[in-house]
Amino acid sequence: MAKTELTGPVASNATASLQVIRHAQVCKKLQVSSAKLFDMIARSQFPKPFRLIPGGRAVGWLEQDVDRWIIDRKDGLVGEGA
Repeated sequence: MAKTELTGPVASNATASLQVIRHAQVCKKLQVSSAKLFDMIARSQFPKPFRLIPGGRAVGWLEQDVDRWIIDRKDGLVGEGA
């Protein structure tokens, strides 16, 4: 897993720790199959990953973005009576 420490004006008052997670980890976190995750991305139901290295094939998501998506999804369902 890649871990990046941010300091200076990028971080808000303290050092922020960003965790990049890969496809298999996202599937596990969401408890969905790989095919379902690809389908959700294609339908714009889940954020697209970003390239870890410019011009490379490896992609990932910031774990905080995935967590935010889960929370937003939960909050949206609460209003629907779920």
